Amino acid sequence: MKSFSKLFGVLVMLFSFLAVGTLQAQTTVEEFVAKWGNGEKFTLDVLNAMPDSGMDYKPADESMSFKEQLHHIGGGIVGISQGFLNGDEASAPKLDLEGASKEDLAKYLSDAYAYGKATVAALSEEELAEVIPVFGTEASRRQVIALIDDHCTHHRGVAVAYLRANGVKPPSFVGF
Repeated sequence: MKSFSKLFGVLVMLFSFLAVGTLQAQTTVEEFVAKWGNGEKFTLDVLNAMPDSGMDYKPADESMSFKEQLHHIGGGIVGISQGFLNGDEASAPKLDLEGASKEDLAKYLSDAYAYGKATVAALSEEELAEVIPVFGTEASRRQVIALIDDHCTHHRGVAVAYLRANGVKPPSFVGF
């Protein structure tokens, strides 16, 4: 009986630790929006680090160019926000990349981040928790927000590699 009590006590402590860890791991919308502001700044720093001569750089024919990588970040924010986070289509930023300047791309990225932040901030707790069909699986809208963040990080990382391939020192990472 004594070993059962010890085992029960250990299980209760373990469950409590996991439950508290899980609750603390959740990010509030306010924390996410603040963090995402830093992601926007870092993305714009990466864009601005590339000289105009490198905007069309791509390491292979089948790769996206530097400017396409960054445009894709904005397009992902907008498209996923519209498709899964109740984003308003009428207010969504758009940019025809053909002929767009670096300044046009910077404005588009800023507008895309602002659109994503506003879309996320408008979601209720119930909407954030709702599990919806997403790309052939199911996920909560909170998970979709994490997906957008991961997508931005992935393509921004590719853009940083493009900077290095062009002999450009990447900007310092902006985290918190």
